[in-house]
Amino acid sequence: MAAMGKSLVSAAALGHGPADKRMEILQRVGQHGSISQAARSAGVSYKAAWQAIHTLTNLAGEPLVDSSVGGAGGGGARLTPAGERLLAAAEQLDTARRGVLARVNGAESPALAGPRTSMRNHLRAVVQRLESDGARDPMVRVRLALASGGELTSLITRESAELLGLAPGLPLLALCKATAVRVQSPEAGAPPGAGANGLPGRVLRVARGVQRDEVVVTLAGDAMQLVGFAARPNRLRAGSRAVVWVDDSAVVLALAA
Repeated sequence: MAAMGKSLVSAAALGHGPADKRMEILQRVGQHGSISQAARSAGVSYKAAWQAIHTLTNLAGEPLVDSSVGGAGGGGARLTPAGERLLAAAEQLDTARRGVLARVNGAESPALAGPRTSMRNHLRAVVQRLESDGARDPMVRVRLALASGGELTSLITRESAELLGLAPGLPLLALCKATAVRVQSPEAGAPPGAGANGLPGRVLRVARGVQRDEVVVTLAGDAMQLVGFAARPNRLRAGSRAVVWVDDSAVVLALAA
């Protein structure tokens, strides 16, 4: 039973521990007593470090860092008791998690390490390169290579790219909601407003609906599948060729465990 006056550690905040650098930045704030020093030692911008702290604070539901700006002492930052508890819990959880995955997955079964999310489309990919319009551009386009040799792009903020530590050769998961995937026959061409991602494949199955059909497509040259929707009427059937369209801003990136 939790002690009186002491809130429980948030499971939502802990969910970010093994996934990116947010928990590392929180730890470095505790070590250095400074958000700017924590950002430098973690290799991210000051803005990205603040984004990490804000995200964790929102998930935890209580302040994790107590900061002051300027003044005779030059300002600084320290972890609150909630921040200290979160770090301790994250370390224990990560140790236990790694042990379970090592026993269950083995060296060549990474599927169980996927994140739990409402997004139905999970694709394993590797970062090819990062593109932007310069150092001051707040957005980064990430070019991904799928196992089949196909390509996928994701448009994310620069701070998110820093916090994930994205670099060429990094394996990760590309996620997208089924409702963000549009399925069409190859002859239809790109739908209005479609992003850069048009992936060819063959229809595996179709579930007929009233205004739209749910369609599962196996991507060309691979066993990967995408779930999306096709507007009615359409001529899509099991075995027919199709193209799935996904806007690059709808592709979410997550580090593989």
